[in-house]
Parts: sequence; C-alpha cells; structure tokens
Amino acid sequence: MDSPSTDNTSINSNTSTHDIIDLCLLAGKIMLQSGAETYRVEDTMSRMAAALGFPGAHSYVTPTVIMFTTSRTEPVKLFRIAERTTDLQKVSEVNDISRRLSERQLTAAEARERLGIVDDAAHAYPVWLQIAAAALTGACFTVMFKGSLWDALPSLPISGAGFAAVIYLHRLVQVRFFAEFIASFIIGLLAFFSVKFGVGREMDKIIIGCVMPLVPGLLITNAVRDLMAGHLVSGLSKGADAFLTAFAIGTGIGLVLSLF
Repeated sequence: MDSPSTDNTSINSNTSTHDIIDLCLLAGKIMLQSGAETYRVEDTMSRMAAALGFPGAHSYVTPTVIMFTTSRTEPVKLFRIAERTTDLQKVSEVNDISRRLSERQLTAAEARERLGIVDDAAHAYPVWLQIAAAALTGACFTVMFKGSLWDALPSLPISGAGFAAVIYLHRLVQVRFFAEFIASFIIGLLAFFSVKFGVGREMDKIIIGCVMPLVPGLLITNAVRDLMAGHLVSGLSKGADAFLTAFAIGTGIGLVLSLF
C-alpha cells in the first residue's frame, strides 16, 4: 500500500501550487455564494488543500471575501464575493467533491472539472414556480398562525404578489433592502384592502402569513452557527444583514398601518 506522501506526489505530479490554490478558491467561492456557513467554507478549503499535499494551508473567509494561502511563506490570494444566493444543492455537491478528493477517489484535475460543472449549473426553479410556492407558503403560514380559511384565500395571491415584487425589484434596483421594503408595503396594502372589501377577516393574520416567504431564515441560522463556531466577524455581519432585512419588512408593514 502506498504511503500518503506517495499519494500526494501522484496527485500533484501535474498540478502546480497555483492550480491547487485556484481549485480551493473555486470550491470556497461556490459554497459561499450558495449560502454555506463561513466555518464550513474554511473547513472544506483546508481539507482539499491537505488532500493535495498542503496540510498547512490557511484560509480566512467573511461573507464578502475569501483569503487563502497554502503555507506561511506563500503569498495570500484574495477572492471577492459580490453576490450571494441560496443553493444548498451546490453546497452539498462541493462537499461531496471535497470528500472524494480527500479519499483519493478524484485527482485535482477531475475535481477542478467537476467544480466547474457545479459552478455553471443553474439549479434555481423557474420564476413562476417560485412565486407559486411562495403563494402556497403564505397561505399555509396564515392557517398555521391561527388564521381562518377565509384569511388563507386572499393570502395566496397577496403572498405571491409580494414575492414577485422582491424578485423583480432586485433585478431593477441594486439598493439593498429596498425590494423587501416595497414588497412588504405591497403585502400590507393588499391585506388592508382584502379585509376592507370583505375578502379576508383578520388583517394581522394575513400579513404575518404573507411576509414569511420574505423572512431571511437561512441567513439568521448561518449567523448563529458562525457565532457558535467562533467566527465573530462573519456571524455579526450576517446577523446585521438579517436584522436590516427584517427591519425593512417591518418598516413596510408599519408604513401601511400608520397610513390606514
């Protein structure tokens, strides 16, 4: 049986240090952009580097920046993260590639090829399906929060309209939290008129159910998990992001309640 050093030599025979750094950065970029926790990104990059013959690799990850080096003497390479979405399938696939690489089931070239496929893949559901799912979710949450079926009926179109507003406003306006504010204002306005015209019965139940698809649940969870893992900068920044999103939602609803 070959020793680990022999395995590492065979794996890295045609792979330069620069290629290995790019491979680890690509894996970290995909995970961070897809909604992975900061500590998971750092752990995956370190494991991949160790599997490729660099057990002393160091990484530092925040929600917007990845810094990585294979040793204390090598220069640090930085990668900027501009956009973040939620795609847990990509996180799972990168984790699987990392495990296979650590178990010597993949070479660096094969891992790089698979990561490129994962990076280019589009797993997002069609927009119409996302809106339909948000509409159904809002109606179900309305019932869960003790709203009647008469409240769930208007919650279907209201929740769908609010989620559609978030999707399209994010494309039109680059200002953070503006889309959530306008979407929650639309939800509050539609909920008010639905009760006023007798379509719904309890305005508060309709509003609570309809804003649930907008709540940054994954962001809050990742913030807590990063804080528990000791990543204070990432945990606090994600917590602030989640708080501002929730504040924008609450401000939009509060504006409706103050006007009507």
